[in-house]
Amino acid sequence: MADGEVGKAQRAAAGVGTEPTIFSRIIDRSVPATILYEDDECLVFRDVAPQAPVHFLVIPKRPIPRLSRVGPQDAQLLGHLMVVAARTAQAEGLSDGYRLVINDGKHGAQSVYHLHLHVLGGRQMNWPPG
Repeated sequence: MADGEVGKAQRAAAGVGTEPTIFSRIIDRSVPATILYEDDECLVFRDVAPQAPVHFLVIPKRPIPRLSRVGPQDAQLLGHLMVVAARTAQAEGLSDGYRLVINDGKHGAQSVYHLHLHVLGGRQMNWPPG
């Protein structure tokens, strides 16, 4: 298997649903995190391995394994996650812009199977992303 983020994603895909994710443990406070925002539906915290000067994650409290598994019943929650991401980016001073990333599945390099939005900013992003 590959190393780095791709390797983590391939290993995670092989074990989907076998145990609580790190994000479930952050939600229940059994794993510490630097929390930036919380409400009844979501939690926002700093990424432990930031890829930009500002890098935080927005996650739903209800575990959804992958974006490709959502349905019409998730529309309100998904919109809420986007609004919270935008408001937190503003609070973090990202007035010049930021990148919002959702990785889905093994080929999308998803390493934690609990839907999460990466918000990255504080520097010029490059294109194409990878």
